[in-house]
Amino acid sequence: MRRHRNAKIIATLGPASSDAKTIDALFEAGADLFRLNFSHGEHAEHKARYDQIRAAEAKFGRPIGVIADLQGPKLRVGTFKGGEIELETGASFRLDMDASPGDATRAPLPHREIFATLAPGQDVLINDGRVRLRVEEIGADFAQTSVVTGGPIGDRKGVNLPSAILPIAAMTEKDRRDLAFALEIGADWIALSFVQRPDDVAEAKKLIGGRAGLMAKLEKPAAVDRLGEIVDLSDAVMVARGDLGVEVPPEEVPSLQKRMVRVCRQVGKPVVVATQMLESMVHSPTPTRAEASDVAGAVYEGADAVMLSAETAVGDYPGEAVAIMSRIIARVERDPNYRAIVDAVRTSSDATAADAITAAARQVASTIHAAAIVTYTSTGSTALRAARERPEVPILCLTPEVATARRLALAWGVHCLNTKDVKNSAQMVERAAKAALSEQFAVPGDRLVITAGMPFGTPGATNLLRIAWVED
Repeated sequence: MRRHRNAKIIATLGPASSDAKTIDALFEAGADLFRLNFSHGEHAEHKARYDQIRAAEAKFGRPIGVIADLQGPKLRVGTFKGGEIELETGASFRLDMDASPGDATRAPLPHREIFATLAPGQDVLINDGRVRLRVEEIGADFAQTSVVTGGPIGDRKGVNLPSAILPIAAMTEKDRRDLAFALEIGADWIALSFVQRPDDVAEAKKLIGGRAGLMAKLEKPAAVDRLGEIVDLSDAVMVARGDLGVEVPPEEVPSLQKRMVRVCRQVGKPVVVATQMLESMVHSPTPTRAEASDVAGAVYEGADAVMLSAETAVGDYPGEAVAIMSRIIARVERDPNYRAIVDAVRTSSDATAADAITAAARQVASTIHAAAIVTYTSTGSTALRAARERPEVPILCLTPEVATARRLALAWGVHCLNTKDVKNSAQMVERAAKAALSEQFAVPGDRLVITAGMPFGTPGATNLLRIAWVED
């Protein structure tokens, strides 16, 4: 089940993709990781899907990553008389703490912390930004606004505050329960929503305690202002363009995406580009040409993974969505211009022995036309360093830790095998050659570039580079 591409695919599971047959088909079509969206569904449903993923993993003999995506705090208006109202542009509209159903003049907004944050002149967006209000007057429990852009508002529609930093933690009580459950069943990554500041990431990492990787979702303008700090604290990052595209002008999203991907690549943190990548395939068997270009753009930028949401969770063509995404990635990576574009944002290595060895491995592999770079790792750091270099040859990662193998399913170009630990360099070379043969990375006579840490089993101590021949 070797993938002949470097960028990975994340498929979200949901009502359209919950049975074992569909999950198997999604993996065969190209999904490398599966996302469990805790904004929807009960714990029992997520557990059943998790068990089916692990059954597929055993069936296909390849580590599969599982991402538990926490909902985060959701700001919503209350209910309305009749369930929906239509706001006219230029009208006056009040948001307040009164729980009674709203009408064309007011609406309940049961979030006192919002009123403590807003100021006159700020905008309030409702219903995914379709309705825009501008604050004229603010009180402890109300905001008097004017309607800048009118439209429909229904019961419990979402609220976004693009220019405000809210005094709200990224994790609600529901998120804490979901986090504990996700860690209990064995999720490999925890995706943290509503990240505004580095402290949000630090708090979640403390709760996770190393039992999973922490993926910070960048969807708030406040997070962009402290991007470097948030990336440094995170184990991976998701460019969550859905809410981000509501809170910043649409024309800002492409440049923000490129900036986020670039920062992550510079420090060697996996980065995922997500949301509405093949949105039309929710109900169509083929994507639009613009959507294909969108996926391609993320691949040209060097993103580690691209993600499907509604396309596979509730769409009519989940398998087709994964398959076409896989074909787009493979085609981009065959483009003669691809290597020059990806290498353009590759930065110099850090001044450490481990980074020097890894950078040298990339150069040596290119010079001798090696079949693959083989990394030995227990924590995953060696493989992530190799992925940061974006080498021209595949990265075959051997690890004795199944949790590490599953987590590295996210990393660009890394193909993981769960193997026994090695005790000496001769055993290392023998096992690397056998793995390269069995996984179809090499044929007899090919050369491999091997990196590892000595003494073996020492976490984060990449200090060895070896060239080996593959023999019969």
